[in-house]
Amino acid sequence: MSESTSEAVRGAIVADPVAWADPGQIEDVLAGLRREDPVSWVEIPGYNPFWLVTRHADVMAVERNAELFTSGERVLLQSADQDDARRNGPLKSLIDMDGAEHRTHRAVTNDWFKPGRIRSREEAVTAEARRTVDELIERGGECDFAEVIAQFPLRVVLSILGLPPEKSSWVQQMTQEVFGATDPDMRRGGDLGQSYRETMREVLTYFMGLTADRQKNPNDDLASVIANADIGEAERLSYYGLIATAGHDTTSYSITGGMAALLENPDQLALLRRDPEALTDAVEEMLRWSSPVRGFLRTAQRDTEVGGVPIKAGQSLLLSFLSANRDEAAFEEPTRFDITRARNRHVAFGFGPHACLGAHLARLEMKVFFTELLSRIDEIELAGEPAFAQAVIVSGIKRLPVRYKERQTA
Repeated sequence: MSESTSEAVRGAIVADPVAWADPGQIEDVLAGLRREDPVSWVEIPGYNPFWLVTRHADVMAVERNAELFTSGERVLLQSADQDDARRNGPLKSLIDMDGAEHRTHRAVTNDWFKPGRIRSREEAVTAEARRTVDELIERGGECDFAEVIAQFPLRVVLSILGLPPEKSSWVQQMTQEVFGATDPDMRRGGDLGQSYRETMREVLTYFMGLTADRQKNPNDDLASVIANADIGEAERLSYYGLIATAGHDTTSYSITGGMAALLENPDQLALLRRDPEALTDAVEEMLRWSSPVRGFLRTAQRDTEVGGVPIKAGQSLLLSFLSANRDEAAFEEPTRFDITRARNRHVAFGFGPHACLGAHLARLEMKVFFTELLSRIDEIELAGEPAFAQAVIVSGIKRLPVRYKERQTA
């Protein structure tokens, strides 16, 4: 193990939700670790220890070998008590599964998220993007962009699942309380653990009712597919929760982060306006830049090494997707936002068997949204400082004040 106490202390910052509200500080620490201790041992009171993996090549090496580095033991960066509760609890999510079990459960919904199926939804997604830009315009030229945009991917996911539109506010609240419970603006108040348990009870109660309904009255939505799949009841409930929550907040963080990057780099915004064909590459750069999923853990099944560092069987590794996406060895000028970046090998969606199920949908949502926005908004600028969520697993800009003018047509 690394002998450097200072590196272990520096690495501990990734578990501090308050630190994530200052992304510059986090990125500086990760840059130092990439240079000096790219696979560093981290011990934090109240947490199970782990190796922090910060280089792109090492993250990819782990993700490519899902047999050696598994997800079942530990996948989210949380306290030791939460690790135990998740490992021994009744629910098991797709992100916690490995091997044949993971393949079987992913196959339940995989066809719904393949490129062809996603392309068939482009008209519906475009209609939602248009509705969202309508809402921006109705705000009168100034608003919190993050607040308005959050409804866009949420409505798309609810439509795919077959949940009624009136559930959107509830699903958004549940998502914030699950993934952003460490942020005072997002949790329901009181003790953090109690807040999380109350949220999960509410989520599970709703999805149990949804299962009963779709088993009795199946239709052509994704909720019916999950309700009638040949999987266990606990896995079924987790499946709903994963798609309903993780299926939209990562996209809204990516869109908001991309918008902020364009506003902070007006030359890139001007380039995108001049050349709409650049949008495909711009979306990939927005994903690299935002990296809303900060990282996942994997556990070594036998003694091995990563980046030349010995790893013992049973030890966990936190793969920092944000750090990998800022790696100087993988990207030319990685701290520069460049919508023309070629060979953008970002890992915003992870990689390998556990790569994001909804990646194609997220790309489509981002592309149609910015197409609609740039065709209807002539001027847009920051109206205040962005505010970042205090969250360690999924996070990004939670408030983005903007001013804008609608394009006038003759």
